[in-house]
Amino acid sequence: MPHNRAMALEFNSAVKQIPVYPAAAGYAQSGPLVRLASNESPYPPLAAVVAAASAALEGVNRYPDPTSARLRGALADRYGVPAERIAVGNGSCDILLAMGEALLEPGAELVYAWPSFSVYPQLEAASGARGIRVALDAHECHDLDAMASEITVATRLVIVCNPNNPTSTAIGLEQIAAFVARVPASVCVLIDEAYCEFNLLDDPDASIALLDRHPNLALLRTFSKIYGLCGLRVGYALCGSRDLPDALNAVRQPFFLNTAAQAAALEALAHQDEVARRVERVAVARVQMHDGLTELGLRPAASQANFCWFALGEGRDEAEIVDGLASQGVLVRAGSALGREGALRVSYGTPTENERFLEVLAGLL
Repeated sequence: MPHNRAMALEFNSAVKQIPVYPAAAGYAQSGPLVRLASNESPYPPLAAVVAAASAALEGVNRYPDPTSARLRGALADRYGVPAERIAVGNGSCDILLAMGEALLEPGAELVYAWPSFSVYPQLEAASGARGIRVALDAHECHDLDAMASEITVATRLVIVCNPNNPTSTAIGLEQIAAFVARVPASVCVLIDEAYCEFNLLDDPDASIALLDRHPNLALLRTFSKIYGLCGLRVGYALCGSRDLPDALNAVRQPFFLNTAAQAAALEALAHQDEVARRVERVAVARVQMHDGLTELGLRPAASQANFCWFALGEGRDEAEIVDGLASQGVLVRAGSALGREGALRVSYGTPTENERFLEVLAGLL
């Protein structure tokens, strides 16, 4: 049969429905930039972590441990959760997408708040499930009562992002515990805690006690933020039962967590003193940015993350301000890409970077 250049490939019908992840711009730019767009840590990993990853490269002629046994064992020791109830992955998004594949299908329902993490809509589009978005409350926080009222016999998965990305807000453990207790045992509850170490409302590890009471609960965490390992992609889920990790492993490709990433995460986990130092730096940056934005007449949400969120106010063009910042080497995220037009999400950088952002923003306003 002759080759016909006019013929187009036929893709799965879900492909056209899956929204493209709104990745930040600026990766290809060179020169000095203030990168406040991706909620990354401005501080590089410890030398010991880099050394561990580098040493692991000497053995990359072999496949990585497909079970990530050492890393899961270290996580088990750190959190008191049995290793068989811990799933690891190529970033927390890998686990999140696998959860969609393992739990959702046409006729099923997924409940989550909005605006929230931009990957959640991909789960419904890829699976054919019905996604139910529940508006945040007036304080940019999850409305847990409204979310609970949306749960039906068709609901398979409920996601609570705490602290919430992009709005930076968090809800207390007491509210989370009460909500989880209301959800039927047949529904998986995922608390996405990518930024939990920065949350000063409660001890970041306090939610772990809920796992033994609720086999349908999972806590999703990452090494990308507090440990500064965005570029290596390591995420993990602490689960209430081993059923979820087993299901995730069944739907994922083998060797999903590379050798260098496993080694780096294992070493990073051993330096909880550095975690404490990074939390302190973020707490200082939070005050710096909140005060600076307030002086400009803006009202940032009550941040419990390593970034802030604020409305620009009437009469201000979001695109013009984002472009104006970028033209002066400051990269931030536009709210329109994250679920709400007319707002900005700005990561906390170093004190100098934060000051530069505030200076340029003041000029644009």
